[in-house]
Amino acid sequence: MEVMRPDSESLPIYRIEGELVDAVAAGSRTIVQAPTGSGKSTQVPQILIGSGTVEDGEVMVLQPRRLAARLLAQRVAREMGSPLGNLVGYQVRFESKVSRETRIRFVTEGILLRRLVDDPTLKGVSTVIFDEFHERHLYGDVSLGRTLLLQRAARPDLRLIVMSATLDTVGLEAFLEPCRIIRSEGRTFPVEHRFLRKMPTRDEVCATAASETADLLLRSNEGNALVFMPGAFEIRRTIELLRPRLAGTGVEVHALHGELPPEDQDRAVESGGRRKVIVSTNIAETSITIAGVRTVIDSGLARVAGYDPRRGINTLLIEKISRASAAQRAGRAGRTAPGICLALWTEKDHESRPAFETPEVHRLDLAEVVLALRAGGIHDLEHFPWVEPPNPDHLLQADRLLHDLGAVDARGVVTGLGDDILAFPLHPRLGRVLVEGARLRCLPAAARMAALAQGRGVFLRARGTDLRKAREAFMDRHEESDLLADLRALAFAERFQFSVESCSGSGLHAVSARQAVQLAERLEQAAASRGFSIAAGEVIHESLARCVLAGFSDHLACRQDRGTLRCSLVGGRRGTLARESLVETSGLFVATEISEIEGRDATVTTLLSSCCGVEETWLRDAFPDDLVSRETVALDPGTHRVTKRIRRSFRDLVLEDRESGETTDSEAAGVLAAEVLAGRCPLPQWDESVDTWIRRINLLAALFPEYGIPPLTEADRPLLVDQICLGARSFRAVRRQPIWPVLHQWLSPEQTGVLDRLLPERHLLPNGVRAPVRYEAEPPPVLSARIQELYGLEGALTIADGRQKLKIEILAPNRRPIQVTEDLGSFWRETYPVIKPALAGRYPKHEWR
Repeated sequence: MEVMRPDSESLPIYRIEGELVDAVAAGSRTIVQAPTGSGKSTQVPQILIGSGTVEDGEVMVLQPRRLAARLLAQRVAREMGSPLGNLVGYQVRFESKVSRETRIRFVTEGILLRRLVDDPTLKGVSTVIFDEFHERHLYGDVSLGRTLLLQRAARPDLRLIVMSATLDTVGLEAFLEPCRIIRSEGRTFPVEHRFLRKMPTRDEVCATAASETADLLLRSNEGNALVFMPGAFEIRRTIELLRPRLAGTGVEVHALHGELPPEDQDRAVESGGRRKVIVSTNIAETSITIAGVRTVIDSGLARVAGYDPRRGINTLLIEKISRASAAQRAGRAGRTAPGICLALWTEKDHESRPAFETPEVHRLDLAEVVLALRAGGIHDLEHFPWVEPPNPDHLLQADRLLHDLGAVDARGVVTGLGDDILAFPLHPRLGRVLVEGARLRCLPAAARMAALAQGRGVFLRARGTDLRKAREAFMDRHEESDLLADLRALAFAERFQFSVESCSGSGLHAVSARQAVQLAERLEQAAASRGFSIAAGEVIHESLARCVLAGFSDHLACRQDRGTLRCSLVGGRRGTLARESLVETSGLFVATEISEIEGRDATVTTLLSSCCGVEETWLRDAFPDDLVSRETVALDPGTHRVTKRIRRSFRDLVLEDRESGETTDSEAAGVLAAEVLAGRCPLPQWDESVDTWIRRINLLAALFPEYGIPPLTEADRPLLVDQICLGARSFRAVRRQPIWPVLHQWLSPEQTGVLDRLLPERHLLPNGVRAPVRYEAEPPPVLSARIQELYGLEGALTIADGRQKLKIEILAPNRRPIQVTEDLGSFWRETYPVIKPALAGRYPKHEWR
């Protein structure tokens, strides 16, 4: 195929054209490392088509961003002299411009993964190019692993090309082995790097960017300027401050971000014309080359994709960029001539920044990709070829959420409901909301709610705005739902055709409202193509709340008390209901947004917003197995009294916990006995005499098995304690409970008589002295007597009809032990003569034989 191509001298990628063609022709896996601006994104697909390396089939080029996919497709189509959508096309979420003639298709990464679900062999695709792979987007990583599996099995003819500006080729080469690496050095000019002496605050960054940009442009008459800001709001604010400073200079100011209409995006990047400033998100960092840029002003910030596990969906938070990203942005100033890059932070701050961004596989929710992989027949996720394996706990968390949503069964197999959820290119939570909306005949309302959740919301969020007051204008006082108020506000904006004047007068953001309605309409189209009915019944609070509950059941919350905003959530979490919420009296509600906010004193508050009240009966209808009612008997830790309580729970969230009447004697005794055995409630009357009595019984049972006396072991102790506690309801009552009446029931009167006769507490000596016997944990028992009480006794002493010897503890006159023996004869012969003089001298009034 003949391909029109630009001057090869102007694009460094053509210096490696021959090497590239040979590598792709010889092998199925190739790594292309080429710096931004080298032409790899636009020219590599054309080189493959034009050289005949790819004779049949489509070349699919994956891009991390929708804007890049569309703009690159437009440029390549123009260079190849073909209308967009014919030879060259693009496909992004809800938007496609391709045909049967398309040979080069630019797509976003999620498109490929979803196509693999419906078309596991990628029929008609000959080559897949992963562009800007160094950004390490989640879908790029997963799609590479998925196509690698396909190539190893059913499609050995499939070619894979990974392209990147900067990349750890060593690790990637090992992952793709065998593969070939092609490097292009590119062409750049020197860039002067400058930093600020003082770093602006987040609120000051737009004003600082506008001021510094104007100063740099007014000092030089050469080239365009590129200003990097984190998001659309910051871009608009910077432009508002910049345009007055450049009035009368002839310099144009353009915005560039994904939310702009296509015509505005095209004007920002087109070459030629007057000198201009482009204020852009990080879309201009690598994916798109803007001609003539000599000056870069970098805020050092970006909206970074992350995962809030409490909110449960992917988020975009403003964070500092890495040093690698800063280098990419600075390099934009040196593509055609020497340039300047001004970083709006200090050199010290620059050194403290991370070297590279963390790959998304480590910081994003995995539920969406796990569902797509499982739907594509990938069940062994542990051995899936991950470029970098994710945390196993994150995979388990994703499967747990998918199971809660009904998208997979207990084995991880995608259910019919999971297939329906996959019909919507959204997070599975929102897909579940839409499926429920179709079932309840309120899909249009559910689609609008899902669209609002994907964007910035319908209300203006300027500082000082009273969101609650703005919402109240669209609510019925009998309904407690932030979401229903948001939908009514969106309908208001739609009714007035998104007029900025009408919307802003009611506190609404016209552009966000229009985008939400457009996205909702595309969701409705996706639902219709799946066969769902989009006929709408009356939108009422209950139907919408049931939809939300289906997708956010793990965000169920209940108030801890009526007087505050404190709440308990599923999962053992705590949170605070946002003050602007319209949910005032509902004790039970679902929050679609849960965020953590750090206060000035570094304390973190978990804030619940975008809520709607729900009824417990709806939980019973939707999740009958998760709603449990139990009657429990437990100790009140405050009063130390046993109470009977009814506790109703949804999973681990307690919905109701109240007293439900008087406990029975046996119920209370069981609770109190456990406290006694745990040592938290002592029994004052259980003293050494009780333990001695138990040891006597156990010794009697061992010496006289013929009597059939049951031993009293540790295993029997809980039964005794339970009987002692019978009739008590509190710690105080237990302490007063008599013990001996319960213990004496262990033996019959006859057995008690045998115990007292054979193992007495005092043993009668021949001289008439009744000496005490001490029964210790291990036999033999110990008889204690003063030395004068033992005169005339020889040999050993026994009890239990001679079956048990006694240890003899010989006491001095002051009753302190002087000897322990089992043989008195030996004591008199050997020990007594030695100690007698000292004892007689110390105690002269006592008899000494």
